[in-house]
Amino acid sequence: MLASTLIYTAPVASQMHVAPWEWVLLGVIVVGLIAVDLFGHVRRAHEPTLGEAARWTAFYVSLALVFGVLTYLRHGGTFATEFFAGYLTEYSLSLDNIFVFIIIIASFQVPRIYQQKVLLYGIIIALVLRLIFILIGAKLIESFIWVFFIFGAWMLYTAIKQVIDGIQEGRKRKAHDDAGEEGYEPTLVTRMVARVANVTDGYVGDRLLVRRSGKTWITPLMLCIITVGTIDLMFALDSIPAIFGLTREPFIVFSANAFALLGLRQLFFLVDGLLERLIYLHYGLAVILGFIALKLLVHAFHGYDILTAIPEPTIGVSVGVILGTILITVVASLIGSRKYAGQETPAVKAASIEPRERRKPSIGEPEQAERAEG
Repeated sequence: MLASTLIYTAPVASQMHVAPWEWVLLGVIVVGLIAVDLFGHVRRAHEPTLGEAARWTAFYVSLALVFGVLTYLRHGGTFATEFFAGYLTEYSLSLDNIFVFIIIIASFQVPRIYQQKVLLYGIIIALVLRLIFILIGAKLIESFIWVFFIFGAWMLYTAIKQVIDGIQEGRKRKAHDDAGEEGYEPTLVTRMVARVANVTDGYVGDRLLVRRSGKTWITPLMLCIITVGTIDLMFALDSIPAIFGLTREPFIVFSANAFALLGLRQLFFLVDGLLERLIYLHYGLAVILGFIALKLLVHAFHGYDILTAIPEPTIGVSVGVILGTILITVVASLIGSRKYAGQETPAVKAASIEPRERRKPSIGEPEQAERAEG
């Protein structure tokens, strides 16, 4: 009897019946978009202009809107609304990803013309890791309702952390303390790779691997890609539980993540000079994550017939809260940023500078890139 209460079974009416061909079609779309980026943009190394980034960002946003409409026609308004809510949440959280990506890319001193390659390969790694995470999370949620308590508590912690980060950044702006910028710390995976493999002392064009003296060497570009891809898994610990608070359909969760991530590369070049103006971004994200934490916890309590007097927010209310929070955050940031006009955050300032010297990792035998073979 007790075991049966621990098993979560979604009502039949709320289940989304996804045909195998829909998964195949989604996979084809994702792979096709990656191929377009890989062979149409990254293969020809260049620094995207603001206009190019804006056009491709609009393309990916439009593609997500079309997918939402098709979801409505195929599965109805409820699941279409869940997709849009999830997409908006993932896209908003992607802005936070970009802050960290700017710091990582700046710390590796990646030339601007090669940054597209770093972002694209990092996004591919992130998509694979997130798909695994989504399938594991969906299986847990399908079997045990108590998982919502864990997700809800984590969301609450993340929301509080966003507020703390916002306060710290505010203090830095008021103190004009550029010396207080946070340095990048390599991930565990990156440090492990650097310890067991030969690493070149500089970039060899946009190559990831080179052969020298009969040995294979890893370039800093490869290390940067590994860092971006693995660090995104940490963001997935926030974003995946967040979207599971809006929908429990793996198809919607992955599609929302896919469209948000695929548009992240273009968004990076569009807003890397504008992020400094979103001074209240952390507070806006804290409100969104806090709301989702409340939604998750209420749903978990309802599963045990506790706090049933508190209604669980509908998906329509969720979309309204997310959209309203984004709008207020942007408007308030643009107004508030006027006080700090002309001041650049250290991360943005560093990312906009073209490196004059090649990076020399402390790990690996020093060797000039000009000696690269084949």
